[in-house]
Amino acid sequence: MQYCPSPRSPRCSSHVALSLSFVAAAALCLPLSVWAQAAPAGSATDAARSALGKQEGDVDQAALLKQTLTASDKQYSLVKTGKMVVTYDLNYSYTGQQQIDAKFTDSTLTLFKIENTRAHTITNTASVDYGLRDNLTGNVALPVVSKYSESSSFSGMSHGFGDLQLGLRWQPFEMRRDTPSLTTSATVRLPTGRSPYRTDATKNLSTGSGTTGITFGANTSKIIDPIALFGSVSFGFSLPAKHLSQVRDGVVLRELQPGPSVGFGGGFAYALSYDVSTTMSIQETLSFPSRLRFADGTSVRTSVQTSGMFNMGLGVRTSPSNTLNFTVGIGLTSDSPDFTLGLNMPLNF
Repeated sequence: MQYCPSPRSPRCSSHVALSLSFVAAAALCLPLSVWAQAAPAGSATDAARSALGKQEGDVDQAALLKQTLTASDKQYSLVKTGKMVVTYDLNYSYTGQQQIDAKFTDSTLTLFKIENTRAHTITNTASVDYGLRDNLTGNVALPVVSKYSESSSFSGMSHGFGDLQLGLRWQPFEMRRDTPSLTTSATVRLPTGRSPYRTDATKNLSTGSGTTGITFGANTSKIIDPIALFGSVSFGFSLPAKHLSQVRDGVVLRELQPGPSVGFGGGFAYALSYDVSTTMSIQETLSFPSRLRFADGTSVRTSVQTSGMFNMGLGVRTSPSNTLNFTVGIGLTSDSPDFTLGLNMPLNF
């Protein structure tokens, strides 16, 4: 390096000018990322960019959508081997019906009355999922049911356990981002609740179905960030309920042979942000005729029942691993509840 005795000297000034020209030329060749790193950290622009960007601990929208699908319908994801997940579900439903009861004897109308029924049902369900394998999950769910009914035959409240459910979920193919995921399921419903076919309708209310049922289902979903599409189909049947002795309209019910049921539905979930998502779905179930046999040898066949629900949900992520889901359901047919409210909450110990 050549020594400059004074910065004002002509020789030193030429060296300084030459050095500055090299610095300027080098600065023009610097990439924008270097200039961004050299900018002051406390500038308003950087503060806004940092606030809008993804923060530490945030999950991406795809992960949030997966959590939402898990909470709204557990059949869309499985639990890792040896892991256990405990979930609490709170559901409320209201059903208001007006029925006309008519009876003819020898072509003569001997009975005609209009019955108004209003039923409020609150169901608290605790379920446990356990990962048997990475693609196989076992599930146990036990509901506690509270019912309040106002009708001409009974007005009051009843409490009791509902039907115990045991299930398995299996993913035949591993999940990939570019392909839809598929999950199959099998569920057994045990009649641990109070049977509607063994209950005196003037004294108490049922809390279960009264029959053993088996349901097979298949569910598929595909995440197209920030939207997830999902759909499901199911087929169920119930075993007969025999050795009954319930009095109905002056005759004794001895046996019930339930008809099969078919269900299908679909919808989508949309991630509004890293912490909030919404869902919309529609579900329809067709219950085919059942046959009731009475002690006098007669039998009656019921009609086909169609239940349709339109559901809207809101998912809020409360922690990196937990999402609360709130749902509102609107009945679309006369065989459906008028509306339902639901809360799904994971429990971590």
